Amino acid sequence: MASAVNKTVHPFSKANLDDLLLKRFFYAPAFEIYGGVAGLYDYGPPGSALQANIIAEWRKHFIIEESMLELDTTIMTPEKVFVASGHVAKFADWMVKDSKTGEVLRADHLVKNVLNDRLEKDKIARDPNVELKKKAKKEKPLDDAVRDEYDSILNRLDEYSGPDLGELIKKHTIVNPATGNDVGDPVEFNLMFASNIGPVGNNTGYLRPETAQGHFVNFQRLLEFNNGSLPFASAQVGRSFRNEISPRNGLLRVREFTMAEVEHYVDPADKSHPKFKDVANVKLNFLRKEIQSAGKNDIIETTIGDAVATGMVANETLGYFVARIYQFLIKIGIDPKRLRFRQHMDNEMAHYACDCWDAEILLSSGWIECVGCADRSAFDLTQHMKATGRSLVAQKPIDPPRIIHKTEPEWNRKELGLTFKKLAPTIVKAVEELPVEELEKIRVATENEPYMLVVEGDEAIALTPKYIKIVDKTIKQAVEDYVPNVIEPSFGLGRILYALLEHSYWAREADIQRGVLSLPALVAPIKVLIVPISAQEAFKPLIQDIAAKLRKAGIFSRVDSSSVTIGRRYSRNDELGTPFGLTIDFASLQNGTVTLRERDTTDQRIGKVDEVVAVVSDLVEGVITWEDACATLPAYSGVQAVEGATA
Repeated sequence: MASAVNKTVHPFSKANLDDLLLKRFFYAPAFEIYGGVAGLYDYGPPGSALQANIIAEWRKHFIIEESMLELDTTIMTPEKVFVASGHVAKFADWMVKDSKTGEVLRADHLVKNVLNDRLEKDKIARDPNVELKKKAKKEKPLDDAVRDEYDSILNRLDEYSGPDLGELIKKHTIVNPATGNDVGDPVEFNLMFASNIGPVGNNTGYLRPETAQGHFVNFQRLLEFNNGSLPFASAQVGRSFRNEISPRNGLLRVREFTMAEVEHYVDPADKSHPKFKDVANVKLNFLRKEIQSAGKNDIIETTIGDAVATGMVANETLGYFVARIYQFLIKIGIDPKRLRFRQHMDNEMAHYACDCWDAEILLSSGWIECVGCADRSAFDLTQHMKATGRSLVAQKPIDPPRIIHKTEPEWNRKELGLTFKKLAPTIVKAVEELPVEELEKIRVATENEPYMLVVEGDEAIALTPKYIKIVDKTIKQAVEDYVPNVIEPSFGLGRILYALLEHSYWAREADIQRGVLSLPALVAPIKVLIVPISAQEAFKPLIQDIAAKLRKAGIFSRVDSSSVTIGRRYSRNDELGTPFGLTIDFASLQNGTVTLRERDTTDQRIGKVDEVVAVVSDLVEGVITWEDACATLPAYSGVQAVEGATA
């Protein structure tokens, strides 16, 4: 039976976690020897491996499980793409400037941080267990009405516009906490990094702030690849860039980051999902928009099936992905008690969106959005069609076929081209956009009384039967075109990675300085630590044999034959999140046995090499639990010495 572990005996220490992550090089400020650049980080070996393992599981969970079409599109994007998508005009945050130093702050974060700080001081002032001496240094308790107003503002913060934030800053006398100086009125700041494509400088481009547009501009090719069939989904993992106003909190707000995005294309008339029944009973924590708009944050716990049935979540496909997001996050190690789905409020949600939910994870700094899941309707494909004139539509059969009576122009393109030359396409386009009433006027036009068509530049064109005639047609329509709607789950992998590290961190009961990362074996950077008790040559063949067996099983291991004690070696790897350790001693050489150590409990079992490798393989794959392993392998008594052996 596995030993019990108390992981909450010490309060969480972000400072200790940050020290551990830097010491073990999970990540560090980029260009540190040059002073670093805010919002840019490099991942070290364990951080890179952890991210790679998260991505590998994401690919299995979404791309493989859902038969998605994977893409890898370019980072540099021409300006016209983002003009069409709305990013050039609207992809912005509100910033304020310190009136004296010129320091730039993000307006909503300034309001959030200052009000949270005041509420924390109020909490201390009201706490009867806090010494009077400490209380004297703090401000007096807030009036109940003021405290309630602060809570209401924080719960509704995402729906405030720039001018609204400016009013809040003035009303509540919010200043720059670092200097005590007033700040100016909020102004918009576009978050995209601009550049030039080519040497001339007349082709503006941007580093993409998301991967989504690369999906949409390739929609027609994706549809053809999928044999014209909907629904289907495309998926992509890649780098994105946002020129954050004031990047802070490590990986939570950076300027370069990795995203994983899915664009699921669906018929707007049918947003059911064939696998929805598989997740209908998944129970989730929801924060509805109506609750937030009332200045509250009360959670509703219900199944995704009920959430869709009552209309709280807009449709089955959106609900299916919300549930799958939850399952993914729990699988990689996020604490379900610190996970909620917050609905975008009306003022916060994009005008074209049907519904949007953010998966938010509770961290030491508060609730942080890590995944967005939105029904984007047909906005993106429609915008790119308008900008390019290219068809980005799908087709579906009509049963029974429709009989359609149409009135349409029939052109004498030779005469039209000879007379109007380059203006001919403009004339054709203008006529095709006319209502039926105007087409009837063209039908009765004559050489003497032509129809006068006004085109670009207010030029009047005389249309006569020489160029055009209006005909009536009867068409049997067996298929119809439609613009697919898009359901988009969008993952910020850096935020998820950090949240996982914070949720996994704790300290040993006997020593608060002995930090442990209880990362699931599924995503742990190193799965197994091989620890020989001695660096003698006699151990090398067995070490190599065990390492080869683990590699064959697809398990990443690391050998630590350093001169420090075994306890110290294990402690170092507890900090790396390594879930299992194999100790090789002198008895191993004689008996072909190794001891298996589990990270959290530090329990040890013993068995033959092949037997232990098989158990480890099952543990890493999630086939068995540590409890199961304890039932398979006998406990190690600590007595396995071989007489006459020397270290």
